[in-house]
Amino acid sequence: MDSALVLMEGIDKSFPGVHALNDCRFELRRGEVHALVGENGAGKSTLMKVLAGVYAKDAGRIFYKGREVDIPNPRAAQNLGISMIHQELNLMPHLTIAQNIFIGREPRRKLRFLLDENEINTRTQRLLDMLHLRLDPRTKVADLTVAKQQMVEIAKALSFNAEVLIMDEPTAALTEAEIEELFRIIRQLRQKGVGIVHISHRLEELKQISDRVTVMRDGRYIDTVRTQDVSIDRIISMMVGRTIYESAPVLPERASDEIVLEVKNLNRGNVIRNVSFVLKKGEILGFAGLMGAGRTEVARAIFGADPIDSGEIYVRGRRAHIRSPLDAVRYGIGYLSEDRKRYGLTLGLDVESNIALAAMRKFLRALGWINRSATRATARRLVETLAIKTPSLRQQVKNLSGGNQQKVVIGKWLTADTDILIFDEPTRGIDVGAKSEIYHLLNELTQQGKSIIMISSELPEILRMSHRIIVMCEGRITGELSSAEATQEKIMTYATQRSGLITEGNAASQSAATINVQE
Repeated sequence: MDSALVLMEGIDKSFPGVHALNDCRFELRRGEVHALVGENGAGKSTLMKVLAGVYAKDAGRIFYKGREVDIPNPRAAQNLGISMIHQELNLMPHLTIAQNIFIGREPRRKLRFLLDENEINTRTQRLLDMLHLRLDPRTKVADLTVAKQQMVEIAKALSFNAEVLIMDEPTAALTEAEIEELFRIIRQLRQKGVGIVHISHRLEELKQISDRVTVMRDGRYIDTVRTQDVSIDRIISMMVGRTIYESAPVLPERASDEIVLEVKNLNRGNVIRNVSFVLKKGEILGFAGLMGAGRTEVARAIFGADPIDSGEIYVRGRRAHIRSPLDAVRYGIGYLSEDRKRYGLTLGLDVESNIALAAMRKFLRALGWINRSATRATARRLVETLAIKTPSLRQQVKNLSGGNQQKVVIGKWLTADTDILIFDEPTRGIDVGAKSEIYHLLNELTQQGKSIIMISSELPEILRMSHRIIVMCEGRITGELSSAEATQEKIMTYATQRSGLITEGNAASQSAATINVQE
């Protein structure tokens, strides 16, 4: 490989109450995939946003192609050939693929106020062909899957003649098949000499795609190693600075026999078909299945977020009439969405306000005044109990790491005195250290008598954490397994039973292509 394409030295960056980067360094070579890893809050995205011109560095030096450069804004970075694909994709759904790629740079006709749509589409088709993507430039982005939108972002970056491509959690919302397609494009770009920074929490991906790995911890640079020379366990040890055992404490052999939630013959169009199950006190009931199996739809129906066509819900033996989330909360049901930023938090508000939000009525005084001393005391207690890392209760939630944001959502529902908690993908986008903390927290909640429905696409997580496992396929429950009898193979057999994708005999060989089964 050539000498450094990018070299960052002594990079410092502070935000109010947070020293995000402290004397950090990073090197990227031509034609390499360089993985950047660390726990939530380690500073990975912040460091790359400095390189991409999103944040201005407080100290340090950046060299690009051997020359020291100043990168005051994203346009300056793009002009140099540095592009960043953010975790939250930055596309306009109502525009076409071509319009998104060339927004603000559209070729014009002779009459300058007219856009040359044909030329825009032609240039876009050229980019798509280069990436071997079978997409029509005239397709609206709203009609694309998340994976295809990711490809459009890559095409957009390459339209700036990018020589450095930064990808922040590019595989977080993709299926295994879509990830393999993304990796194909990454390998193709590597062969063309593009330097790629790959930020990811999915450590099993590192061996597949990266040449080197840089580890960060608490805003500091730890080390850079060749991927082939280091084990995943060693990377984890460098990330957390301590030994992490991702396995959770042993669950009690069985939960109480007391039924706290019973769902009978729940139906909603084709997404929920005659679903029936019970949840017991102090139990973690796992829900497994492939993408589109209907697990989230069942959770949203129970929580009153989506209407049902028919069916009955009983809470502690009494028929519950749940027509809205407010009704669900009154019955003691809380829902932690898989998209915590969109549905679980108010990102512009502080930690204290978010924790109090679901139970605001209990904090109201006469004439509608909020009892701030009470909200502060409650928030302080939960921040301590849940070990939420925040410089203060006044810190905006958007500035917290993913794991700490998840804990704030949990704190919100504990404030609302909910005894039935539905966790939808509770550790998605969370690093290995925070995962371990969430696992311990779920177990502590069950020991307090709370009951949990846990939806997860990670089979090791489902197997590790559940007393019982419900498996769904195409809107139906296709199997129920105790923790003692459950295996990845049996879950995969039930998860594909209705679709006829595989039979029990070859379930094991097909599982890796459909559900994340990596440790």
